[in-house]
Amino acid sequence: GQLVESGGGLVQPGGSLRLSCAASGFTFTSWDMSWYRQAPGKERVLVATITSAGSSTNYAASVKGRFAISRDNAKNTVYLEVNSLKPEDTAVYYCNARRAYYRDYWGQGTQVTVSS
Repeated sequence: GQLVESGGGLVQPGGSLRLSCAASGFTFTSWDMSWYRQAPGKERVLVATITSAGSSTNYAASVKGRFAISRDNAKNTVYLEVNSLKPEDTAVYYCNARRAYYRDYWGQGTQVTVSS
């Protein structure tokens, strides 16, 4: 399986981006999908998760109310809308696919830089 992220970039504080993660090579509809991020010198942390059917989402406290995760199972794609961006949101954002008893899939990451 493969995950390919896109949509990162340089944005001013208060701005927005839409990150995308295209999945291939596995049965997308059977996997929970998540976004993680890793800031320079820090550990990778969970940002948001959406269940396989898209019926439930969860967010880290630091992004709740500003970020929104969604998925289009017809397109094998998961999205992360990132709004009201702050400099501390600067990080590489990674897409993750997880299913019980299976090895996780990870994307290569997309850089988000928030700076004026």
